[in-house]
Amino acid sequence: MKILLIGYGAMNQRVARLAEEKGHEIVGVIEDSPKDSTPYQQYEHIADAKDADVAIDFSNPNLLFPLLEESFKLPLVIATTGEKEKLVEKLEDLGKNMPVFFSANMSYGIHALTKILEAAVPLLQDFDIELTEAHHNKKVDAPSGTLVKLYDVIEGLREKTTPVYDRHDKSEKRTPDEIGIHAVRGGTIVGEHDVLFAGTDETITISHKAQSKDIFANGAIGAAEQLIHKDKGFYTFDNL
Repeated sequence: MKILLIGYGAMNQRVARLAEEKGHEIVGVIEDSPKDSTPYQQYEHIADAKDADVAIDFSNPNLLFPLLEESFKLPLVIATTGEKEKLVEKLEDLGKNMPVFFSANMSYGIHALTKILEAAVPLLQDFDIELTEAHHNKKVDAPSGTLVKLYDVIEGLREKTTPVYDRHDKSEKRTPDEIGIHAVRGGTIVGEHDVLFAGTDETITISHKAQSKDIFANGAIGAAEQLIHKDKGFYTFDNL
């Protein structure tokens, strides 16, 4: 499989290393600005990488969105977080002409966590829910795209939900519809996501802790390996 990388930060550098270990080839890179240190052919446009079988994106909205407006026809694996609603709308439109895969978190374990939530939330309607995520001190967006995804699952399963991001200015008791959303930044934490169900005299916590960023890179490579054999369409872990 011949791969074009969109972005060449820490994550796509892992993708390159792991993909080559699996026998795949990196045919080029698109970056915000060309760098002499990049060990691959550098392109400005997706369509320029004519030998590529698929593009894997771990970049940012500023780089990705202009590229998606160009004319091309290449399977896409997209892992950029931020501006999710706008991004998904664009990817669904592109899926009318090519296979496109999107996940805010490329870990299959996180996908499994969402499935566990789909079973747990209806069973625990009388429990308060608090969502917490923790990441390294270099991560710039908060809350994480994954935590937003977990909230979306809960929102779809409860009659009413209200996200609460900060309680310092609230001086009233918690209401049943509130979903607390908390972000922690520090050290080199790869990624931790906790869902707390708090009931009367008991709590249940569902957790996922990433021990290496390789899980995200391998998840993207695995998605690409399947996507190149798919017909046009918009894909997630639910239908790949």
